[in-house]
Amino acid sequence: MFDFEIHSVNSADVNAKDSSTEGAGVRAVSTSDKTATPIARLILAHGAGAGKHHDFMQAMASQLTSQNIEVVLFNFPYMQTMMETGKRRPPDKAEKLLAHFNALINEVANTQASVPTFIGGKSMGGRMATMLLDDAESIIGAIAFGYPFHPPGKPEKLRTAHLETLSKPLLILQGERDTFGTKDEVSAYSLSSAIAVSYLADGDHSFKPRKQSGFTLETHIECAAKSTADFIKARVNT
Repeated sequence: MFDFEIHSVNSADVNAKDSSTEGAGVRAVSTSDKTATPIARLILAHGAGAGKHHDFMQAMASQLTSQNIEVVLFNFPYMQTMMETGKRRPPDKAEKLLAHFNALINEVANTQASVPTFIGGKSMGGRMATMLLDDAESIIGAIAFGYPFHPPGKPEKLRTAHLETLSKPLLILQGERDTFGTKDEVSAYSLSSAIAVSYLADGDHSFKPRKQSGFTLETHIECAAKSTADFIKARVNT
């Protein structure tokens, strides 16, 4: 069962219109009819504790569609169960998350118009995207918003082994104070030359800066979206 919504370019909002693909158990929310052909598509996965309707996910989709990039948001199966039952539960094992993510990539490719496609995600979702990237033939590159380099307070438990040999382009957008990997920590890691890391000044794991920093969450999200759009546009024919 897929649960995804497509944010088309030049659309101000998402209609409350559900459509299903016969036999596939798909529930997709499509945008208004006033759309243009996107230059690219980004399939964006959510973090561990909040699904596709989280403010961060919706704000990022809104920012990117204004840059002529179509955005597909989706919920992993465990999040679908959380939404249906109202009860919190931990994420599934990585193997199940990766299988669903990969199946969704194929579903979108088979049912939607063909455009250059990227994958990405927030925190856990971003990590899953990086783990799929090199083996996903149709995917050009990936964007990770707040990569979880290690669990908070456990810097010795790194999740970077596959990042050392990554061959496809990856953009990591990271808050300088992110407890899953601060700027000082990440700067010391041995990462593939295919990876670019950009930091949000004084930002935490959600990119939120402290008030005294003079920055705001809103401007950081705008900055992250612009960096994402620039990264994508540099890798497609526009």
